[in-house]
Amino acid sequence: MHWVEAASLMIGLVLAFMALGMPVAFAFLAADIICALIFIGAAAGIVQLVSNAFSSVTTFALAPVPLFLIMGELFFHTGLARRMFDAIDSLLGRLPGRLSFLTVASGTSFATLSGSSMASTALLGSLMIPEMSKRGYKKSMSIGPILGTGGLAMLIPPSALAVLLGTLARIDIGSLLIAGVLPGLILASFYAILILVTVKLDPSAAPQYDVASVPWSRRIRLIITDVLPMGFVVFLVIGMILLGWATPSEAAAFGAVGVLLLAAAYRCLTWDALVKSLNGAVRVTVMAFMIILGSSTFSQLLAYSGASSGMIGWATSIEASPLAMLLIMFAVLLVLGMFMDQLSMMLLTVPIFFPLAETMGFDLIWFGVIILLALEISFTTPPFGLLLFVMKGVAPPDTTMTDIYKAALPFMGCSILLVGLLILEPEIALYLTRIGD
Repeated sequence: MHWVEAASLMIGLVLAFMALGMPVAFAFLAADIICALIFIGAAAGIVQLVSNAFSSVTTFALAPVPLFLIMGELFFHTGLARRMFDAIDSLLGRLPGRLSFLTVASGTSFATLSGSSMASTALLGSLMIPEMSKRGYKKSMSIGPILGTGGLAMLIPPSALAVLLGTLARIDIGSLLIAGVLPGLILASFYAILILVTVKLDPSAAPQYDVASVPWSRRIRLIITDVLPMGFVVFLVIGMILLGWATPSEAAAFGAVGVLLLAAAYRCLTWDALVKSLNGAVRVTVMAFMIILGSSTFSQLLAYSGASSGMIGWATSIEASPLAMLLIMFAVLLVLGMFMDQLSMMLLTVPIFFPLAETMGFDLIWFGVIILLALEISFTTPPFGLLLFVMKGVAPPDTTMTDIYKAALPFMGCSILLVGLLILEPEIALYLTRIGD
């Protein structure tokens, strides 16, 4: 079978099963079974499928995924997230557009400690939008920052999606996690600058109002009691990997234990919070592992059928510069993001894009950050970005999807600007990864 026919068959089967409403994991498994029978043969194909399935989910590299998820779930269900939110709120004082800045500051912190874009967006939306609406904030200043900072969870460690990407692409997970730190902080700064400029140009977008003055003694106490302890958890995860003291799996375990100890110290570790946290982490972990189970065989069948080598050969034969190929891959992800979730996009594109990137001479860690940014932008790509619908679920009833689209676009522009900076200066992503060398 020609590689074009093989690739069309495999990708077409997956898309067809998903279009019929089949869950992503089962769509890949069904396509794997059919293609294994076609390309390998009856008995041998099934044996190979089972062997690949077992080895794909028993790798130590996937250990951080459930640990990061437990860490984030504990952070939300124990009330530590609300505690940090209230502390940052008090510290900002009478800053113009303070609620929008509060959203960026809190969203960045939540992203660092939760690793979940949907959780961050849902929490910030439910907490902030009612208050912003009451204070007369325009929708662009209430919805936009929440959509933007929700996507930071993909870049700033701990990011479960970065772990999955590193596993699928077979690149160093610790380096990929660390590489997202500076770009994530720069992106948060872009958001803050965008809010500042918007408030300067249109003060009515975020009307000022009187807030109670907070004495410096109370601010210092809030920093010590509610902000620095969360920073300690961040150090456990990021610092231990950066300093070479722990692997990503070990750092994830320390981070989960750190949040557990904090919750116990603040006397908010209840049995109900623990059960909800474990249930939420188990649900997402099982879903992710099932998808990985199907995707590993999918990647191997692409290679076995000659589809991978054929597509790489075809792509490299095109007279286009590496930059042009990078932009094409980036555009493909943005288009897919209008119709598919991020895991499905990764499973379809990683087996093709990363070998192609290696052929083009790209640094794969830097390329991984670019891919994560593309996934982050596609989360808010109209008309079907996933965070857009999460936002619709928590926004006031009079909020239309058009309002949400308009609010998302400026923050998408900030992300695209960051992509341009990373292309011009890859060291933004790679600098921290070389500290321990």
